[in-house]
Amino acid sequence: MKPATLRLPEDLAAALASGHPWIYRNHLPAHRLQTGDWVRLVAGRAEAVGVYDAAGQVAVRLFSRTRVPSAADLAARVAEALALRRRWMPPETDAYRLLFGEGDFLPGLVADRYGRYLVVKTYSEGVRRAVLPAVVKALGRALGPRGIVLRSAAGIEPLYGEPPPPKLTVRERGLRFLADLHRGQKTGLFLDQRENRQKVRELAAGARVLNLFAYNGGFSVYALAGGAAFARSVDISAGALADARENARLNGLADRHETVRADVFEFLNAHDEKYDLVVLDPPALAKKRGQLRAALRAYERLNALALARVRPGGLLATASCTAQVSPESFREALATAARRADVRTQIVHQAGHAPDHPLRPEFPEGRYLKFAVLRVLNGI
Repeated sequence: MKPATLRLPEDLAAALASGHPWIYRNHLPAHRLQTGDWVRLVAGRAEAVGVYDAAGQVAVRLFSRTRVPSAADLAARVAEALALRRRWMPPETDAYRLLFGEGDFLPGLVADRYGRYLVVKTYSEGVRRAVLPAVVKALGRALGPRGIVLRSAAGIEPLYGEPPPPKLTVRERGLRFLADLHRGQKTGLFLDQRENRQKVRELAAGARVLNLFAYNGGFSVYALAGGAAFARSVDISAGALADARENARLNGLADRHETVRADVFEFLNAHDEKYDLVVLDPPALAKKRGQLRAALRAYERLNALALARVRPGGLLATASCTAQVSPESFREALATAARRADVRTQIVHQAGHAPDHPLRPEFPEGRYLKFAVLRVLNGI
């Protein structure tokens, strides 16, 4: 069926031609589109084709410059994404992101592999209706998984094969981790931090490590596998810490690992022990642009408290997954935190997502993860 055509103001021609995959609701003229409809957008001499969604700020997610993509077109994009993973995934790893939405030219949709199971999520009801069935079919044909499920706030919905068990064990660079595909954070694990966990592993030999917002202890397990003398995982969730203890046990590292259930702010204010390496990986601190200033103040306060727990010459590995916080703003927050903690710092390493989370240059919003390792010295 030929898609409806909407004409946008000519001053949006450059934006439409840029390849940016989003069109915001306030840019659309009056229309009768329904969620899941394909639509052709025209501005001046530029045009693009996407899927309409009646909810949220992003009204159209763009998939093509010229025509509605066929099932074969979508399968080809899945194949391109899988080829990238085959080239870049480290050995002994069977948990990683297969499809990174906009980064893999499939906006509004992600898919993760956990062993023989795949978990997909959509961020647009329109994409779920118009695109997901073809993508699931392509993934099933290409990978032959035991099962594919859709993860949403309502739980999991089987789409292909059998549903996964409540928890299963996966491998990441030879290390073993429990993944909860039914109720765990994101789709089960924080796959985007894999290469940053590896960096901590490389830096941890002989260190006493404090892991804050530890979730299932991923950074702790990597640090211990890298030869850390001791790792303490702090999190407010009893369930997450139970998984952290089990992950340490699965890898034969439980004798050097300790968990503490506490609010991280309260723990840092009450705790004055110094560590060779502190890892700080808080959850997103802003969901909307209007929350940005509060988020930056929280990052400044958290990092100042964490810096105060690093012995002179030690390291702080700190992250932000708040999309509204730019890399430049995050570095400014770290500089403010160092002044508050009365220490000097040097950034010795910076990174972002793992390679299975590719970024498109025309879509800066896709870069949400910032990661930095700071050397900490006494203030003078």
